Amino acid sequence: MNRKWMAWMLAPVLLTFVVGCPKKKPATPPDDSLNVETTTVQPPAASQPATDIDQPSEPAVSDPTEDALSSENMQVVNDEMRRRGFASDVYFQYDESELSDESRDKLARNADLLKGQPQFQLTIEGHADSRGTNEYNLALGERRANAVRSYLSSLGVGAERLRTISYGEERPVCTEEEESCWSQNRRGHMVVTGRANVG
Repeated sequence: MNRKWMAWMLAPVLLTFVVGCPKKKPATPPDDSLNVETTTVQPPAASQPATDIDQPSEPAVSDPTEDALSSENMQVVNDEMRRRGFASDVYFQYDESELSDESRDKLARNADLLKGQPQFQLTIEGHADSRGTNEYNLALGERRANAVRSYLSSLGVGAERLRTISYGEERPVCTEEEESCWSQNRRGHMVVTGRANVG
């Protein structure tokens, strides 16, 4: 009996010892983690962007437009001229080589830009749509290119800077056999192709 009684007495003590008492959860770690986050996030945000912003702003001080027009790459020059308002194309009515009022307005803007950049030579291409014979369209393209050249010359662009060539129907920008495409192909196309020997 003594052993049974002893076992009953020791059982709760052993049970308490094995399971143990629940520990209290500390209340400070959430506060510490919040403090740690604010101190680690703020310093990099304040110091790094200032360095990143300062470096790109230095190249922006130089004038990229001057570099573009002095480039040896004529594609870069043409892109910059278009950015400044140069119209690469003027369009013509079917079987016509006479300039419209809209074309004259575009050419007037082009003339102003060209007079401000006397170092550039311009090639004027005459194009036609696919209707008609090759010979006829080559002649029509030539008349269109000459009309553009004459008008630019009348506005003060030196004729020695202007070269013409006709491609007729050989270089279409659109190949569908319908008016919406034909109207895009009836054009005088202008491109800066070199530099004049100035002085």
